[in-house]
Amino acid sequence: MIKKSTMNKEASRVDPSMTRRSLLKYSLGLGALGVAGLPLVGSYRNAANTLSDDPANADQELNQEIEENRDWAYQVPAEVQQAIDRGLRYLAQTQNRDGSFGDRYQLAGNIAVTALASLAFMAGGHMPGRGQYGNHVMRALEYVISKEKRTPPAPGLLCHDTGIRQIAMYSHGFGLLFLGEVFGMIPDAKLQKHVRGTIQRAIDLISVTQNSKGGWRYEPIKSQADISVTITQIMALRSVRNAGFFVEKSVIDHSTNYVKSCQSPSDGGFSYYANQGPSAFARSAAAVVALYCAGIYKGREITRGLDYLMQFKPGTAIMTREGQLHYFYGHYYAAQAMWTAGGNYWRQWYPAICQDLLNRLPSNGQGAWIDSSTCSHYATAMATIILQIPNNYLPILQK
Repeated sequence: MIKKSTMNKEASRVDPSMTRRSLLKYSLGLGALGVAGLPLVGSYRNAANTLSDDPANADQELNQEIEENRDWAYQVPAEVQQAIDRGLRYLAQTQNRDGSFGDRYQLAGNIAVTALASLAFMAGGHMPGRGQYGNHVMRALEYVISKEKRTPPAPGLLCHDTGIRQIAMYSHGFGLLFLGEVFGMIPDAKLQKHVRGTIQRAIDLISVTQNSKGGWRYEPIKSQADISVTITQIMALRSVRNAGFFVEKSVIDHSTNYVKSCQSPSDGGFSYYANQGPSAFARSAAAVVALYCAGIYKGREITRGLDYLMQFKPGTAIMTREGQLHYFYGHYYAAQAMWTAGGNYWRQWYPAICQDLLNRLPSNGQGAWIDSSTCSHYATAMATIILQIPNNYLPILQK
């Protein structure tokens, strides 16, 4: 079992000679060092209002408040960090020579896998040209922008030339997500200008290929739509909007309505197509994240979606049965959904998914997670992104 941290080491070194006021100020400062937007700081402020007026008891009461409110689910446990370190090292050591990722033939050079591996590095604080794996992120960035299609029928499409063609818009969505996340961190002005143009053309492609129902499917054409591909476009658009790019409100509103139309009236989960088919864990997790990315943080759709997902908390019997299908994809989104929901949703989910991912990590010491339906680069990237969510480094996840 993962050991829960009960108290930050800095908090344990509080000088017993501090006055009540200076101790409170120090404790509030510790809260400010945590993940941005956490309710923990508010908890310390509440403690200030409930402290005893007796100076003899104030220090003891405040220390008790700090210990009770410090939440280990918003920190990465040491055992988990070791697994993350091995996973990132594996990705760095096995990056393809051209800067891409994908260690299985059909996914070699895949833009989506390359984007996810890059996001895994960034989730650990490694930016283009900076940090231990900064050069790996830079090489991946150069690879992704080199694969932009500049001619008809799909100018602006981010997709590699070989592999599985039905994943073109998946590649595009994840590729644009990566570009949106990395844009403000590019140190070279000329390269950033190049990426700006790539991002704008990628946004334009998404806008002109949205179908009449508000969604997207495998190819960059106005045909059918499914919730899975649609979600990748919504998340990408949120990322680039966060980076300062203009996105038509009508595109977001139309896509949000499509996602809502996929929600089951009976169980709160989401189907693959609008108004048809059963609910399932992976796509329901992705749908909740899509609603969050569209700016919908409260409401019946969110509450019912989260309650549906909680049935599949790692380690439960139902998760054992259904959760094997699209495991990494599902948990990539589920963890983000629970992180944004916060509170008990995250407190219950994060320890459970940490334990489950550690249990799935092969004992050969390589640091790679395995997914027989995709590839190890994909699985390892997804796993390390999930485990590093408390770092709060990726703009798309910041609260």
